[in-house]
Amino acid sequence: MKLSIFAALILAVLTSVAADAFNARLYAGAPADKAYACFVRRYDAEHLARHPKQKVASMKLLISAETDKEDKQLHNSFRLGFRYRHRSGDFDSSGSCGSHAVLLSQGDEVRMGCGVDCEGGGIEVALSKDNKSAIIRLEQVRVWQNNKPDDEAEQSLVAGADDKIFRLDRTDTSECASLVTDRKELAALRHK
Repeated sequence: MKLSIFAALILAVLTSVAADAFNARLYAGAPADKAYACFVRRYDAEHLARHPKQKVASMKLLISAETDKEDKQLHNSFRLGFRYRHRSGDFDSSGSCGSHAVLLSQGDEVRMGCGVDCEGGGIEVALSKDNKSAIIRLEQVRVWQNNKPDDEAEQSLVAGADDKIFRLDRTDTSECASLVTDRKELAALRHK
């Protein structure tokens, strides 16, 4: 019994250390009370010609962290924006990545799992070895068109042959400002 409690404590410490290391890589340093990371990709005609089944023409990902005043823990969340290749309009999704980044280890890659409320699917976020790109994996994620969260506008981005894994490049947080709807948060994002 004592051995299993000790093993559980060791696992908890290692998970916390891995989460802290991942967050430091994600936010390009240890996150303070608020931190942001922005990743963007606009697929050119050449790429889309090589991937004719890809539905997505461009994608933005904003990952944010905020220390909760009550539990003093870092909480991560995501906002995803994209344009379809053959449909007009802007689509977006958002959700939580948990109080401690829930890290899923896949071989030598660490991924942060993020989900949309009410069985809305989600994404997994990993980082390239040089921390310059985010690797997004998805099976299905609930999205809304033009930031309208109503039942009629609700749809899902479902992974297809060429829409399961996306590599987005790290960029200035101003590139992701269009994903933020709260004025206070937008001001905080612009000051980072």
